[in-house]
Amino acid sequence: MSEFIVSGPHVVPVYKGKVGRIVRAEEGEEFFRNHPSLQGRSGCYVFAMRASRGLTPMYVGKATKSFGQECFASHKLGKCNEILADYARGTLVLFMFESPSGRKAPTYQIDLLENFLIQSALSVNDTLLNIKKTKQETWSIRGMIRSSKKGKRSKAASAASNMLGLD
Repeated sequence: MSEFIVSGPHVVPVYKGKVGRIVRAEEGEEFFRNHPSLQGRSGCYVFAMRASRGLTPMYVGKATKSFGQECFASHKLGKCNEILADYARGTLVLFMFESPSGRKAPTYQIDLLENFLIQSALSVNDTLLNIKKTKQETWSIRGMIRSSKKGKRSKAASAASNMLGLD
């Protein structure tokens, strides 16, 4: 079993123009100059916006080679800029779910983690920018998983959530 370590939220540097903000390759390089220990690690990452209402996951990615090669590749820069275009205010941040130092998680486990993170992010943001792996399950457990009913959950749902470690 691979255990992943989460770090973040790390602020993503942005270029501030006269009328907007963008992330360029230079800002990606600056990010890893500020966080050199993350550059060679592998795992999954989540770009999120931090605004007055908290953190909103916007894009989930995986880095089977390294975060340095994946996080700010041109395709990901496009995702970052799409996020910034939709938010007049807020801070772009990055969470890393990395394999522990000196260990490389198997690719299939990184893929399973990515699936889990995408499904979890979709449950709180249905406008997630991911295209693949976004088919949401059509079942739920009231008060536990993907429940459409809001409000206080039943004692049974609370006990079952606790039993399964979902709290």
